[in-house]
Amino acid sequence: MKSIAPCLWFDGAAEEAAEFYVSLLPDSHIDRVMRSPADNPSTAAGEVLTVEFTLMGKEYFALNGGPAFKFNEAVSIMVYCENQEEVDRLWSALTDGGSEVQCGWLKDRWGLCWQIVPTRLIELLNDPDRDRARRSQEAMMEMVKIDIAKLEQAADGK
Repeated sequence: MKSIAPCLWFDGAAEEAAEFYVSLLPDSHIDRVMRSPADNPSTAAGEVLTVEFTLMGKEYFALNGGPAFKFNEAVSIMVYCENQEEVDRLWSALTDGGSEVQCGWLKDRWGLCWQIVPTRLIELLNDPDRDRARRSQEAMMEMVKIDIAKLEQAADGK
């Protein structure tokens, strides 16, 4: 086997979405765009049928499959961020035309779910002091976009 990649189903916006996603993340690029060689139920001949792209070194496949299926919360893309600046930048870009959910989750303008997760959140939730971990989780559950400073305050009991 060569590799494994998630296939994301779009209704005509596969290339636009892939270009947007690769613009946001390092080590990301469009690998190949395939145009439909013939008319089919979701695309006319010559239109973009699939886009292969890489996000942070991981392969993805986007298909213009038509309106039959929509994204839902059962699948999301997690992005681990090193600091609040990264969280804020991605949150702002991905919610533009999309929607905020809760606990670091959002939906982009195409309905794809993302989790924007500061690595500090994972550290706090795994704190050996279970009270600190509990307070961190309780604070996170009240947030929409994760705020690292507020998590740390909660962990410290402030």
